Amino acid sequence: MIKLVIFDLDGTLIDAYEAIEKSLNYTLKTLKYKTVGFSAVHKAVGGGNVNFIKTFVKNKHVEEALEIYRQHHKSSLLTYACTIPFAEKMLKSLKKRNFRLAVATNRPEKFSLILLNHLGLDNYFDLITCAGTMEELKPEPTLLLKILKELEINSDEALYVGDMTVDIYAGKNAGIRTIAVMSGSSSESELKKAKPHKLISSIAELTNLEQIKEIVKI
Repeated sequence: MIKLVIFDLDGTLIDAYEAIEKSLNYTLKTLKYKTVGFSAVHKAVGGGNVNFIKTFVKNKHVEEALEIYRQHHKSSLLTYACTIPFAEKMLKSLKKRNFRLAVATNRPEKFSLILLNHLGLDNYFDLITCAGTMEELKPEPTLLLKILKELEINSDEALYVGDMTVDIYAGKNAGIRTIAVMSGSSSESELKKAKPHKLISSIAELTNLEQIKEIVKI
């Protein structure tokens, strides 16, 4: 019996790609790098801020770039980030049916909380866990195992919902069945290759009672 549903954040519940792109290109301009297109940004997210910035600047500029990026990103998120369609409806639906809900994200805690609070989603979750070190980044299972321990839930009583291959691998590493949703950075073929327990096209598939019953049978 499924008692807990854990969610990734970016690309699963929240669309912050434009906010990320604005902050990155502001950083690149400030450091006199060439700016990059949206598709390059879209492909590079998901591995934490440090790995993201390293994709676009030289090692000697990483620390400076991170400082500029983070400062800009606080306001960029409030302007450009939005909830993915049907995500809040889905959370309400699960909450009404007494599922416990949690977040496991590679996004730093400061920005995760800014996002969730700004978009009015923070109160849906029993626990929000964010990677604080490189060692905690998914696909490592650390965040998921921490949630299971703190909420006293067995791995076979939980589902993890994410949009990237790192989410699928994190779920497997934690022994949690994982639903992959095709709304983020990983392509359908990449997600299928990683072999999630279930692949859905939209988070909306978790909004309706019959759909939820079908999903939790996996």
